[in-house]
Amino acid sequence: SQRNLTMADAKALIDDLSRQVQANDIKSGKTTLTKLKIWMLEIPSQNASIESVTLAANALELGVLLSVADDDLDAFARNISQLKPYYAALSSGGTTSGSTTERKCHVLGLNLMHLLVDNRLSEFHAELELLTEEEARTPYVSFPITLERQLMVGSYDEVLNAGSNVPDPSYQFFMENLLETVRDSIADCVEVSYKSMALADAVTMMKFESVAELQEYVQEKREDWIVEGDRLTFQPPPMGSKAVDIPSMNLISQSLSYATELERIV
Repeated sequence: SQRNLTMADAKALIDDLSRQVQANDIKSGKTTLTKLKIWMLEIPSQNASIESVTLAANALELGVLLSVADDDLDAFARNISQLKPYYAALSSGGTTSGSTTERKCHVLGLNLMHLLVDNRLSEFHAELELLTEEEARTPYVSFPITLERQLMVGSYDEVLNAGSNVPDPSYQFFMENLLETVRDSIADCVEVSYKSMALADAVTMMKFESVAELQEYVQEKREDWIVEGDRLTFQPPPMGSKAVDIPSMNLISQSLSYATELERIV
């Protein structure tokens, strides 16, 4: 059985984990994180020292970055959820203004990106309520806030300006996922704006690399689209949606330029 880790052991493991995250050594990082999580079980839930709570928060923050590098959204969500009590303990602990950690805003920003990509907007806004003004102003957090506002009003040009200033490479994972969301929006516009179109045009408009990729997308997400020869035919939209009500070319060209730029960035 493993002996209980001392605070010094935990600090050394956090240094190891930090190096492993920077080196993108996911396998070793997971092993180190597991050891730290076992150590964290020994931290008392009441009256824990600020030092041990800070170390635990540091370990879980590195765990968040590790899960992004590993493209593992389940692990990402678990680490975020385990972090929250430690953040709460730090913000209410000891000093008048509370304590914080170096990576807190980075992690909060990544969590906002995750909620935005998942379209969990009520949770996104609930998280914003918990931020201090200072946290909301940091580049890590202001980036997803700006992105959400521009997405909501369809100001794609402004979204693009934000997209060219990703605050950290770890945000790219969520930007790639956002590209998928944008592609779905373009598909929604296309199917109510056209009765049919050439496959080649649909490939260009939806930013696919090939007709095969488009066909895969149709099979997975748009079963009611019909591929006939080199044309794509859309089913008529439900009653109440009229193509004439939709500024189709304007919407699509905005979406298209947005998708193009996102793809260039990521």
